Amino acid sequence: MPEGDTVFRVARRLDRALRGGVITRFDLRVPELATADLRGESIADVTARGKHLLMHAGGMTLRSHLRMDGAWHLYRPGERWRAPAFRARAVVGTAEAEAVGFDVSMLALVPTREEAALVGHLGPDPLGPDWDPAEAARRIHADVRPIHVALLDQRNVAGFGNEYAAELLFLRGVRPTTPAPDVDAAALVALGARTIRANIDRVDRTFTGIDRRGQTTWVYGRARRPCRRCGTPIETGELGASPTEERILFWCPTCQR
Repeated sequence: MPEGDTVFRVARRLDRALRGGVITRFDLRVPELATADLRGESIADVTARGKHLLMHAGGMTLRSHLRMDGAWHLYRPGERWRAPAFRARAVVGTAEAEAVGFDVSMLALVPTREEAALVGHLGPDPLGPDWDPAEAARRIHADVRPIHVALLDQRNVAGFGNEYAAELLFLRGVRPTTPAPDVDAAALVALGARTIRANIDRVDRTFTGIDRRGQTTWVYGRARRPCRRCGTPIETGELGASPTEERILFWCPTCQR
């Protein structure tokens, strides 16, 4: 699933292409929004809030989420799409550019004054203008669940996904099953903010500082392979807030005690 840095880059790219343009094409291909029409309205901006992408135009907010397979493409007007049209869920065009959301989910269109109904539940976003590390740490510390689960809960911190959780916990030497109140939440949050900010301008996300293929992570995706620090085989398992929300864990049993 795309994480906060990926959504931030998508929003930035869409904003650069669409900001200030007048909407000439507006097509939301979901039944409940099929009649919505913002043609003639100017696009104020496109921003990210955690893993949610928000497009503002005409006093309205269009929210989308990439989930596992979603993507926003940019085209010149009339250019052939690089994905099948049946996968398009949203099309927003101006005279200069056309944005097409393929397989995006959680589409919603509300007055911007009611935007909090869509994203108000989210915790502080380390890539947002109102980042509050103390509040993020407070929320994580108050969560009695395993730290991996607490870190993935977007109500605690917005933007971190499974890869970030695995890598940040390795870097802090914390086993993913450790109760969140037993972890130095402030240090974990500070490391997470520095890491995700460092990654927003990289072509490939990296936690090791090396951007070569296969060398970007310490533990994520490396089950049974030797730890890059100590050589112990990386262990794996599953954990989640509920059986339907379980994620694959990766950790080094020696480095994360």
